[in-house]
Amino acid sequence: MNILLIGSGGREHALAWKISASPLCDTLFTAPGNPGTAQCGENVALDTTDHAAVIAFCRDHAIDLVVVGPEAPLVAGLVDDLTAAGIKAFGPTKAAAQLEGSKAFTKELCVEAGIPTAAFARFTDEAAARAYVAVRGAPIVIKADGLAAGKGVVVAMSLAEANEALAMMFAGGLGEAGAEVVIEECLVGEEASFFALSDGTHVVALASAQDHKRAFDGDEGPNTGGMGAYSPAPVLTPALEAAVMERIIRPTVAAMKARGTPYKGVLYAGLMLTADGPKLIEYNARFGDPECQVLMPRMKTDLVAALLATVDEELGSFDVRWWDDAALTVVMATKGYPGAYARGSEIGGIEAADAIENVIVFHAGTRQDGPRYLANGGRVLNVTGLGPSIADARRRAYEAVAAIDWPEGFCRGDIGWRAVGLEKK
Repeated sequence: MNILLIGSGGREHALAWKISASPLCDTLFTAPGNPGTAQCGENVALDTTDHAAVIAFCRDHAIDLVVVGPEAPLVAGLVDDLTAAGIKAFGPTKAAAQLEGSKAFTKELCVEAGIPTAAFARFTDEAAARAYVAVRGAPIVIKADGLAAGKGVVVAMSLAEANEALAMMFAGGLGEAGAEVVIEECLVGEEASFFALSDGTHVVALASAQDHKRAFDGDEGPNTGGMGAYSPAPVLTPALEAAVMERIIRPTVAAMKARGTPYKGVLYAGLMLTADGPKLIEYNARFGDPECQVLMPRMKTDLVAALLATVDEELGSFDVRWWDDAALTVVMATKGYPGAYARGSEIGGIEAADAIENVIVFHAGTRQDGPRYLANGGRVLNVTGLGPSIADARRRAYEAVAAIDWPEGFCRGDIGWRAVGLEKK
């Protein structure tokens, strides 16, 4: 098969790494890709926002399957246009991708389908939103309705902080994403992520993970796109996973089908494990980043076969298997991230780190200048370790981090602390 992968981040390098290992994959193109995906296939300079250009490329190169990595092309309807052109594509339609593209859409679906989630209200008027916050009090969660690249959620610990977030969003600080806001009760518990494949009717459970959103050790500092992750998440026991499937995932898929907008793709459920059981925080319509970087090394099943079974609506007779080993990834970011940062600093030691046994270094925001690797983004490298326990995977990952010479970069030193603590009990 000739396969086209859409995207350029660490998630896409992890997907490219797994796709290129499939016996079903003859040729892999990634658009636009990065130096990591270039090691797995051929990068192509393709404007993925130009759907006609993507379709033309697929026809010119006899593409059998398109895999859409990021959320923006999904919400923009790339899968719809590819399907209409007779090109097989993995990912939800524009209508189904509203599960990620609109927080309000998902909350209303939860009410309709009886899916446990936080109490909420939605607003397009700042004064009304402020009045609601004044009544509800803090802590409280303020969310931009639309896509905001991981920056659209504020957990406000005070009324002042909540009102500041509302002012920022309604003033256009997040563009169109903040034209409507969703205000939620602040759930108490431990966060975890759970992934499943849906072909519109059937659902197959994948695996659990936990990530670290705050920039600095001890869960301090601003929220980011994710500073590290590990899988499996010990806090998500088999019993809890079964509850998530039955109370959250399956009702969502059934409700989407009943609406006439069946969900086909990967469902990433962000969960809060409360005293009353798991509750849905939000959905993502794609593999997470950096969660994908710990899922792909653990997947024993051929990823391409799983993607095809999803697209072809054959998950009813499909099973996904996993290696017993745990995986942990440490995100190395440019100093200043998630605020302002400089591009172009040189990174040494990537090959040495990648050569360590049971380590994979996924590229997220790099570019090549001859033999040199340069930082070209905020989150730049995803250093992933594997081992029989999360503690072992963690040791591998940080051994590899130590081999990387990048004075202008930083990372958290405590990725996996919750899981390692659980394993010690």
